[in-house]
Amino acid sequence: QVQLVESGGGLVQTGGSLRLSCAASGRAFSSYHMGWFRQAPGKEREFVSAISGNTINTDYADSVKGRFTISRHNAKNTVYLQMNSLKPEDTAVYYCAARSGFYWSRGEYHYWGQGTQVTVSS
Repeated sequence: QVQLVESGGGLVQTGGSLRLSCAASGRAFSSYHMGWFRQAPGKEREFVSAISGNTINTDYADSVKGRFTISRHNAKNTVYLQMNSLKPEDTAVYYCAARSGFYWSRGEYHYWGQGTQVTVSS
C-alpha cells in the first residue's frame, strides 16, 4: 500500500503560480504511476495530469496543457505539479493519486490523498 499527502495549495491571484507536492509513504514508489486530479465545487472530479513510474510518459488535460508541469523525484517519494498562469477556473481541491500495474494515465487509480485547496482570485 501507499499513503499520499498533498501540500502546497493556497490562495493566489490570476496569473500566479503554485507548486503542489505529494509525498508518498511505503515502498517501491517508482513502481506507481502518479496522477493529479481536481474537483471544483458542484463539479465532478476531473483528470489533470499523470506521470509514469519511470518518468518517461506524461499526460495533461487540454485545459492545463502548456501551463502545468508534472514531475517526480523517485528517491524522495514525491510527485510535483507546477502550476503557472493560473486562472480562476483552476480553483478546486487537488488530489494526488497512485496507480499500480501498467501505465494508463486516465485509468483507475488505487490510492488517493486527502487533497489540497487551490484558490485563484480574479
